Amino acid sequence: MNTEKLTAGFASFGKTVSSSVTPFAARSQQWIREQTGGASVQTELPHDYVELETRIEALKQTHQKLLAATSQYANEAYDYPPNIRESFQDLAKGIGEKVNLLSKASSVSNAQEALTAPSSEKPQPKTFSHAIARAALAGSQQLTMATPQGSTEPDPLAQGLEKFAVAEEKVGHARLEQDEKIQGMFLAGWSTTLNQSIKSAGKARTAVANARLSLDAAKARAAAGGRHEENYTEQQKRAIEQAEDVFVEKVDEATSVMRNVLDTPEPLRNVAALVQAQAEFHARSAEILEEVAKSIDEIQMDQETSYRRARDAQ
Repeated sequence: MNTEKLTAGFASFGKTVSSSVTPFAARSQQWIREQTGGASVQTELPHDYVELETRIEALKQTHQKLLAATSQYANEAYDYPPNIRESFQDLAKGIGEKVNLLSKASSVSNAQEALTAPSSEKPQPKTFSHAIARAALAGSQQLTMATPQGSTEPDPLAQGLEKFAVAEEKVGHARLEQDEKIQGMFLAGWSTTLNQSIKSAGKARTAVANARLSLDAAKARAAAGGRHEENYTEQQKRAIEQAEDVFVEKVDEATSVMRNVLDTPEPLRNVAALVQAQAEFHARSAEILEEVAKSIDEIQMDQETSYRRARDAQ
């Protein structure tokens, strides 16, 4: 066995381990000294750099808080009433399909059969508006089926509820369109900024923190025992100079990265898309509801007129 090669191998391995572990150990010791108040040296970061760090932290927290709230747009049932218990049959058909089937039914049994027949459509959405639509149409159906056979006068409340159900389904669809736009044009963008851009800035800041700790550790080693700077060895001076060069380089790199993250117009562009999607949804909802309100008002006025005539005739 060649003992010389084995000894050389161990020596090489020891140097490799030492070169990789020592910087980390030195930074750790310096960090502990700073936390316990035992550090005699602590290099200050440039004022402009500290301001950028503060702004990046604010940007990060803003993204986290708004994403925590708006992430609900990725959950279809975020406004679905928790007290409602709907069956698979309730969710099997859309309002439009149900209305169409009911209009073709010639009897109560036909209507019931049509509504319970299997559907090729996917289950209906679980949103507040869709739930209202299904409840309103179910009420309209029950009132219609309870109307005496041979009656020529449709039930006004059943008529109004059917129109309301159709309108609420349209509002529900508009809400889902809004959610899809927000997911693609806001949530995706803000998630990317948080998980990539701001994270990249965080890594650059960590590199600065490590470089600063290494620099201060080198200064602390040189100043051990109360030595003044003029008494440092050439090796100690070179170690400090090298650490300073790395520190300045990392500060410059992090400054550039943070400025790029803070200056990009992407976050505000995403917010504009979020607001626009909400505005379009509310405008469309108002348009749908105003239209159905007029139709229901007409039915209600006709019912009022008939009701007064019936009372006057008594």
